[in-house]
Amino acid sequence: MSNLEASPREVACGATTFDDVEVLSPREVPLGGPRALPVRRTLPQHQRSLIGAWCFADHYGPQDLRQSAGMDVPPHPHTGLQTVSWLFRGQIEHRDSAGVHQLIDPGELNLMTAGAGICHSEVSTSQTTVLHGVQLWVALPDSDRNTARNFDHYVPEPISRGDATVRVFLGELAGDRSPVHTFTPLLGAQVDLAAGCTLELDVDRGFEHGVLLDLGRVEAAGRTLAPGELAYLGPGASSLCLRNPTGMAARVVLLGGAPFAEELLMWWNFVGRSHDEIVTYRQLWQDSDARFGAVSGYTGSVPRLPAPAMPATRLRPRRRT
Repeated sequence: MSNLEASPREVACGATTFDDVEVLSPREVPLGGPRALPVRRTLPQHQRSLIGAWCFADHYGPQDLRQSAGMDVPPHPHTGLQTVSWLFRGQIEHRDSAGVHQLIDPGELNLMTAGAGICHSEVSTSQTTVLHGVQLWVALPDSDRNTARNFDHYVPEPISRGDATVRVFLGELAGDRSPVHTFTPLLGAQVDLAAGCTLELDVDRGFEHGVLLDLGRVEAAGRTLAPGELAYLGPGASSLCLRNPTGMAARVVLLGGAPFAEELLMWWNFVGRSHDEIVTYRQLWQDSDARFGAVSGYTGSVPRLPAPAMPATRLRPRRRT
């Protein structure tokens, strides 16, 4: 998925830790214009830009596509990251410049490695009436950020834990491990909680964790979340308690990872390390350079997404107080 903001702001990412649970509220961003699909962006924010190597989180739907436009993101570039697509409802067609053409269905992981450069398109299919899911980015460490393009598709088996169901799409949780390779230690899982369910999970005490609430109302480590909110927990805990106190089902996406020590600079769809790198990536994309390749088979009205104009000043790290 692309960051379609007309004037994207740079974000400098660095690891920090907190002893208490921190709750992040999303901001709404139109994907493809004011009349298109609205998404709730939880990462990055001023006060928090990373959870492990997770550096971007968009949460969208449920959106009735019979009453509004669906997802239609033209070919656009990425560098220095992996994209993670995870659906609850609907279907998305993915095409990329590595030659991959893949349909994304609920409960299936699509992980695209941009490495040194890739471009891709994402379109909701014609049979989709309701679209609902998350789109996530993972920053690549400096040692691997210029790796080759790649793509993984994986369907995790649902794991029952009492009145809860866990689907582990990256990393290890609840006795299950995803076979999909990541370049830093990561966790990604969907957790469904039946009405009144309390679930105690063993987690890696060296990880930061984020609990993104999709459906219902859930208490994460004692903090109550509203839909769209994300609870951040710093390293140090060996267990995580999730509780659904209501009479209705609830669902969360659990993210985790070892604190990412490197400082990053994110602008538009690029992850780099400096202003000059971002300028170079942008110009190569505008020049249709082979670094990003081309997408075959996309039939939208715009053949490729142009990059926004660079800001008048140099991109600089956004410091936290």
